[in-house]
This record gives sequence, structure tokens and C-alpha cells, in this order.
Amino acid sequence: MGREEGDPRPEREACVKRRRITVNDRMQRGYTYQLTEPAGRNFDDGFEPELTPRELLELGVFGGKYMTDCRAEFPASWFRRAKLSPERHDPSLNYFGVNASQPLSVWRKNGWIYRDDPRGWFQWYCRYYMGRRSLDDERQIRRWRQMTRHIAQIKQGCEPLDLDCRKRQRQALLHWAYDSRKI
Repeated sequence: MGREEGDPRPEREACVKRRRITVNDRMQRGYTYQLTEPAGRNFDDGFEPELTPRELLELGVFGGKYMTDCRAEFPASWFRRAKLSPERHDPSLNYFGVNASQPLSVWRKNGWIYRDDPRGWFQWYCRYYMGRRSLDDERQIRRWRQMTRHIAQIKQGCEPLDLDCRKRQRQALLHWAYDSRKI
């Protein structure tokens, strides 16, 4: 949709400060991408994560191991209070204190890993949140939506706000940016 003649609003392209990111960590060397949207804004219709990457890292996700070698790619503020474990996956760091993760090998075997995001969904979400848009957005958003089945199961099987009920499902939902503490 273009501007009408005389419209004082600048074109959307002119409003976005484009920035190129180069990644050099244990899983990617020399990978580059461009931020084309403002951080935390202009998400696809219907994609409304309840938690930001910073909030997820502070709550405790992925046993603290997920983001230990790629901090330079993301804002330092995301890591000030993050629960991280550089040595090993530690489920006690997760908000619900349980392991709700599958090994990366399972993700690869099932074809859930896209080449640009070798760490999986959360890496995609962090980059999407920062403003990257990619060919994998539609698939990842569809996968995010599919997690609502776990919300339905918690609502059906637990008393409201009983955080001791279905801890693994609640932790898994946190991994996908759903705030399962409110269910």
C-alpha cells in the first residue's frame, strides 16, 4: 500500500534503521542478517508472544545453557539477570525447576531446525524480536501457535494458578514465550 499524494508520513522503509548483524559463535561463523524492523515491534498478525527474550532468560529457560556463547549478538540488558549455566544444562535454573527440553539432536532429526537458526525456535524468536524477518517466519509462527494445545490441557487438568500442576508443560510453554504462570 503506497502513500497518497501529499501524505506527510514517510515511507515505512525510510523509518526503519537497517542494521547488519554478523554472528560468530560456536554454532555459526560469519553468518549475517539484517534487522529490518524496530526491536519488539511490527510482528506478524496473530503472533503475540507474552514474554520477551529478556524476560524468558530472567525467568529461567532451557536449563540456562541455551544462550551462553552467543551473548554478543543480543543486547547486554537481556543477560543482566539471566539464569545461565555455561558448563551444562541445569534444569534447576528453569522457572519450574524441571527439564522440559529435548536434545538438539531430536530437533534436527524431526526437521525442526532451519539452517539460519541452528539453535532452534528460541534463537529464531530472539532474532525476530530484534527485527530480523526471514523465510522461516511463517513456519515458526505456525509452530508457536500449535503450543496452545498445552494451554488447553493445563486449563482442563489443573486448578487456575496451580503452578505445581503440569510443571513440564508450563515450563515448555515458557520456552515458547507463553506466560504459563497466569494459567
